[in-house]
Amino acid sequence: MNLPETAKLQEIYGETEISGARFKNLADNFSKIYGQDKAEYFTAPGRTEIIGNHTDHNGGKVIAGSINLDTIGAAYPNGTQVIRITSEGYRDEIVVDLTKLSKSNYKKGTAALVAGMMEGAQKNGFETGGFDAYVSTNVIAAAGVSSSASFEMLICTIIDYFFNESKMSFNDYAKVGQYAENVYWDKASGMMDQMACAVGGPVLFDFADRDNLKYSKLDFSFGKFGYRLVIVNTGKGHADLSQEYSEIPGEMKAVAKVLGVELLHETNVDALLEHCNEIEDDRAVLRALHFFGETSRVEDAADAIHHNDYDKFLELIDESGKSSWELLQNCYTMKDFHEQKITRTLALTQLFLKKIGAGVCRVHGGGFAGVIAAIVPEKEQDNYVEYISRFVGKENVYPMDIRAIGAVHIG
Repeated sequence: MNLPETAKLQEIYGETEISGARFKNLADNFSKIYGQDKAEYFTAPGRTEIIGNHTDHNGGKVIAGSINLDTIGAAYPNGTQVIRITSEGYRDEIVVDLTKLSKSNYKKGTAALVAGMMEGAQKNGFETGGFDAYVSTNVIAAAGVSSSASFEMLICTIIDYFFNESKMSFNDYAKVGQYAENVYWDKASGMMDQMACAVGGPVLFDFADRDNLKYSKLDFSFGKFGYRLVIVNTGKGHADLSQEYSEIPGEMKAVAKVLGVELLHETNVDALLEHCNEIEDDRAVLRALHFFGETSRVEDAADAIHHNDYDKFLELIDESGKSSWELLQNCYTMKDFHEQKITRTLALTQLFLKKIGAGVCRVHGGGFAGVIAAIVPEKEQDNYVEYISRFVGKENVYPMDIRAIGAVHIG
């Protein structure tokens, strides 16, 4: 069985031993399960949202970056109209018949996601076909680093390479993933997660034009100014969070409607103040205020990066975190407000940062349960990991790097 070239692994992972062993395991399992004697290999990273919490779905701006955790796959066409995927660690094979694509046939789970992606690809004018795949991931599940979007972008890369001559753009990838989540999962997600996983590196996104998302890569890393990103998984919440997630874009769009537009990016805070008393939903007003403030912070953060003003950059990250907690209100769920793992972990982290006199922290990703991001001085990284591990377990603390390469076929 062929394997990816070591030069390519070095380029993506900065090493070849650990990554090489992962792909060898992938190849062995793919051959064993599907009887294929050759394979093509693919990778798609998870993502970290650096600043721009819950702005993408209303046409705002976000700085995000792919991370050095990824979903990898060995795959090959099988000459049928059936997709078969085995995901490491899961007993049930994912099977999708391309001749029977409909939400009524695929009602839940990963099979529904794959079916939705295939339908989304077809509706956007792209070819699909049957293939076999063995998939493995080290992206933290249900933890705000977009394990689902990482998987989606891996599948997009597979169908792009095998059936579309690699002609799909990252915008196309994101639309396909969003379609599946919106239509088959009933999840009102935007396209930020998919784009950040697909593009790779730190990227400034502008979501104003949903048909042609604008993005530009930034010359940035936390190590550049002596800091490190640490992702802390605070624990999976017990409530079903789908409604909580969907209410954020829904409330923002309801405010936009009162202001005479479809999405908040088409208006401004002055218009909100003028019509504020016409809006009965107080939380919706607060969330709209967060949107306007957060979009401005993203622009200021990009400017700070351009001018190497990292003190200003950290100050903006801190403001972003406070706004998410106070205005956006996505740090705990109203269904079980006694369970507040995110706010608890933020408060404990703030005690540590205050003691060392440096660093910031904030909710990471969708919120309500899951993950926080702490940006700590490199010299204090080990101390912070040891400290916060006392409260969440060391297995839930992840020092991370930004990965330069997004979703790709790697040979």
